[in-house]
Amino acid sequence: MTDKQLLKLVQAVKTASRKLANVSTELKNKALTRAAELIIEKKDAIIKENLKDVANAKKNKLSEALMDRLTLNENRINEMSKGVKDVIALPDPVGTVISEQTRPSGIKLQKIKVPIGVICMIYESRPNVTIDSTALCLKSGNAVILRGGSEAINSNRLLSKIIKQALKETGLPENAVFFIDSTDRKIIYRLIKMDTLIDLVIPRGGEKMVNEIREQSCVPVLSHGRGLCATYIDKSADSDMAVKIVYNAKVQRPGVCNATETLLVHKDIAGAVLPELGRLLQKTGVQIRGCANTKKILKNIKTAASKDWSTEFHDLILAVKIVGSIEEAIKHINTYGSGHTDSIITQDINEAEKFLNEVDSSAVLHNASTRLHDGSVFGLGSEMGISTQKLHARGTMGLNELTSTKYIVRGTGQIRE
Repeated sequence: MTDKQLLKLVQAVKTASRKLANVSTELKNKALTRAAELIIEKKDAIIKENLKDVANAKKNKLSEALMDRLTLNENRINEMSKGVKDVIALPDPVGTVISEQTRPSGIKLQKIKVPIGVICMIYESRPNVTIDSTALCLKSGNAVILRGGSEAINSNRLLSKIIKQALKETGLPENAVFFIDSTDRKIIYRLIKMDTLIDLVIPRGGEKMVNEIREQSCVPVLSHGRGLCATYIDKSADSDMAVKIVYNAKVQRPGVCNATETLLVHKDIAGAVLPELGRLLQKTGVQIRGCANTKKILKNIKTAASKDWSTEFHDLILAVKIVGSIEEAIKHINTYGSGHTDSIITQDINEAEKFLNEVDSSAVLHNASTRLHDGSVFGLGSEMGISTQKLHARGTMGLNELTSTKYIVRGTGQIRE
């Protein structure tokens, strides 16, 4: 694709975004309803295309975590359709009045929510992101440029066609969704220079890719940061609850960003909770890498290297450290963590509040699995990703995070004196 061709296509997306910004909630929901129907109707075709991607991934020896993210089955396709329906059910943020007042001069001032404009999604592995991000963008009145990873090219190609078919059938501008049907990575670096046409870039994938886009983009970047999540078992934790939560946080889906990678255990409870937890984790195939004190309790585990405390494993690997206090646990998380999601397990409400207030992450949980930090779980329908930045959005990004603001001023002839 030449620069001229790409520019023309992105210009068409920009034009479509202006039309979409003023489309009624009813019509947006109608298009999304049709998309949810088409996903089910074309289930067999989606699986067929996905199998091509999975076969190629096996040839290229992708990791198990990436294979898991890539693979679609009937249940996951049903979940994609349901995710679209969940977005339909959410209130449309566009036009919401945030504040209003009448000034002494008599002008009436309103601050309202408006679409951001054109959003460029750059993502890897997970074809469901094609549906999740597009549904959120369309409901919030934004056009979207989709650039998925080469490993999911066949799946993403069909899923984007399904969305465009739904737009066409319901009379919305097809150009509101533009899928980059090319595996040429150079296109990414051309897109992120188009700051007059693209309003926001959201990279969602490996840390190296995200950092490169941050460094080179002329367009504002809202990044989905790495998920180096920790769970801390406090001295007053319920042992059975701790075992259940940690097992879920590590094992339920280890290749995703909200899986726990580091386990911190207070020294006063380590002897009581670690043997059973270690047995259960190892039975499931989890490789435990522990500190010297952990190795005194759990025999035949690997010694944790210093780099393990700052590693997002994306695998059945867990770094375990015994700490002397909640202060030490908080310091460890704030030092080594990525500011994504961290959890404390404790029956002491004061210790819980201390942790929730002092851990500097986008989501902090008490007596709950880190796996719960998710758009659908939080009632957002789905998510664009989980931001570890602090501006303009932090944590799970849903409809509201895909809006900006605008002032509406109504006067009766006022001028500036």
